[in-house]
Amino acid sequence: MSDAAEFVDAALQRESSWERAEDWERQFGDSLSYYGASVGAVRGTIRDAGRRYPKLSHDEITALSSELWAVPVFERRLAAVVLLQSNLRLLDNSDLTRLEGFVRSARIPALVDPLAMDVIGPMIEGLDAPRRVRADAVLDRWAEDDDVWLRRAVVLSPLRALRKGGGDWDRFARRAKVLLEQSRDAGVEGEVVREAVALVLAEVAETRPELQLPP
Repeated sequence: MSDAAEFVDAALQRESSWERAEDWERQFGDSLSYYGASVGAVRGTIRDAGRRYPKLSHDEITALSSELWAVPVFERRLAAVVLLQSNLRLLDNSDLTRLEGFVRSARIPALVDPLAMDVIGPMIEGLDAPRRVRADAVLDRWAEDDDVWLRRAVVLSPLRALRKGGGDWDRFARRAKVLLEQSRDAGVEGEVVREAVALVLAEVAETRPELQLPP
């Protein structure tokens, strides 16, 4: 591991709690390992890493996120998400391939949702017009993918912008209607998408009640 990855990993292990590790496993299942560090400790560790390793470049940030993600430990992967969220200004549409890989392997809302809402969506909102067009084309492809977690990420990605009065509601509504129709008879897997659409609609309704899915 790089020095920065070793620093983050060691800090997370120092914050470990077997009680919390067992709680995480009950919530998220046994497909991951758990140190038992709190969400606050993960965020604090990334802040400390930023002070210890200042002015990391785009390539260094994305490489560090991949290092952290590569080991299937929940807190390491959450730290990768927080790292990217903390460095949104460095990201662009070229990073969507890496992010797609993260979403495909995440497979739990506790990782997919912050990737979508706090990294992918805000990153796309900050792109210039030509890059935004290319990024939207990638998300259109995700919306048609067999991987239900990619489809969930597409639904959730515009939430922050929509909640703040921005975003492209018409694009969201078109995607949501198609994805809801596709998930209608998909059982438990379909619920992954239906739950995401319901979350966006509920949150947007609090500040923009006029926005409704067309019949």
